[in-house]
Formats: sequence, C-alpha cells, structure tokens
Amino acid sequence: MAHAHESNKKRIWIVLILLTLITTVEVAFGIIKPASLHLTSFLGTSPLNWIFIILTLVKAYYIAWAFMHLEGETKWLRRSVVWTAVFLISYLVTLLLIEGGYLHSTLAPLVKW
Repeated sequence: MAHAHESNKKRIWIVLILLTLITTVEVAFGIIKPASLHLTSFLGTSPLNWIFIILTLVKAYYIAWAFMHLEGETKWLRRSVVWTAVFLISYLVTLLLIEGGYLHSTLAPLVKW
C-alpha cells in the first residue's frame, strides 16, 4: 500500500512540474511578446495566439488525463471525451476568429486601436 502512495506522490509532482513549466512559458510569452510572433498573421491570428491556444489545450488535456483518471479508462471512452472536447474547442476558436476578424474590419474606421 505504501508503494502506491509513493507513486501517487511522484505522479502529482510530475503533473505539477509539467503544468508549472507550460504556464511559465505562457506567462513569459505574454510578457515578452516577441514581435516576430505578435505582429504577424497566421490562419486569422498571430502565431503567438496560436501558441497560447495550443499550450492551453495541452494543459487541459493533461489535467483531464491525470486528474480525471482518463488513463485508466477504456480506449473508446478516452477517445469520446478527448475528441468531443477537441471538436468543440476547435469550433469555438474558429467562430471566435471569424467573428473577431469581421468586427475588426467593420469597426476599424470607427475605433482607434
């Protein structure tokens, strides 16, 4: 029983370190905002925004994998949870980029950015 307890402690520390590293990278990019990533456009938004979106999805996936215990479930249950979330988040991001681009082009003559 003590062995299982130790492996759980180790697993929690690994999850904490991984999530801390990803968050640190996100915060560093948010503070620094490299011009090459921030002032260019790729697929409707800047590469910096794509980095934030991808890192956030990685964190969300890892949190679900570790804390919702998806690694112990059947393959099809894991796929149904993960792919449903991936589809819905991708759909939301697509709609936000389309609507944001429309609003920006419509309001550009009226608003000083």
